[in-house]
Amino acid sequence: MASSSRDLHLNKVCCYSHPDAPLIEDYRAGDMICSECGLVVGDRVIDVGSEWRTFSNEKAGVDPSRVGGPENPLLSGGDLSTMIGPGTGPASFDAFGTAKYQNRRTMSSSDRALIAAFKEISTMADRINLPKTIVDRANNLFKQVHDGKNLKGRSNDAKASACLYIACRQEGVPRTFKEICAVSKISKKEIGRCFKLTLKALATSVDLITTADFMSRFCANLDLPNTVQRAATHIARKAVEMDIVPGRSPISVAAAAIYMASQASDQKKTHKEIGDIAGVADVTIRQSYRLMYPHAAELFPEDFKYTTPIDQLPQM
Repeated sequence: MASSSRDLHLNKVCCYSHPDAPLIEDYRAGDMICSECGLVVGDRVIDVGSEWRTFSNEKAGVDPSRVGGPENPLLSGGDLSTMIGPGTGPASFDAFGTAKYQNRRTMSSSDRALIAAFKEISTMADRINLPKTIVDRANNLFKQVHDGKNLKGRSNDAKASACLYIACRQEGVPRTFKEICAVSKISKKEIGRCFKLTLKALATSVDLITTADFMSRFCANLDLPNTVQRAATHIARKAVEMDIVPGRSPISVAAAAIYMASQASDQKKTHKEIGDIAGVADVTIRQSYRLMYPHAAELFPEDFKYTTPIDQLPQM
């Protein structure tokens, strides 16, 4: 006769006489049996394991699982549509040899567009190593834009690129338009247009980008030490506070600050190297640097250890 035993202190099923003995699970009968005395300590146990076993040497594309893929709440019907496998027997085709049952009929054109856009967003995010939280936010933004039909006439790829750019800004890890453009099929100008239209359509906003948003990433890509990064961050912040670089973009100011800090250290980088990483033209870095150079003594942190004195920095 089956009996149930539960240790209230440990809140687990175990044998009365042998609480530390491992239990043997009888999958066929659904029983849990004590390995020491054979007492059935649990009956009708539900097996939560996989229904089928899949082996690597089986034919590709054959999946015995009957539960389908994960549910996607962004698709209509929760993505619980039926996917029909390829027909093999004569009953699968009509007199003209055309398949009788096709998946296209089970999915709306709207869902097909969404799935293609989600795939494009995921591909772009993978190329620049963005986490899943940003991909999920970008997917939600695209869904809102797509359902609102506010950006008619714009390609889905352009809207997807703009949504990924906005998601990065909203998650506090902004990327430049050039970085998004590098992994997208769309021009920088078109992404910029869609970005403005999307913000207006969704009545949302993004925080203004600052020099600090890019500093750690640019310095890491340039293999610069923390001392140079801290100095560049201080230089850029002071330059903005003192209004030395009016009208200059935060990216160009950050690039010029990195150039100035690296030139004063033993890890010197050229404006060409910095421009390639930051996506800024050499001329733009020079123009920002030229504005900052006369105030260099005020911009550097007090505890910075100079390898090259300020009066010997390049004047351009």
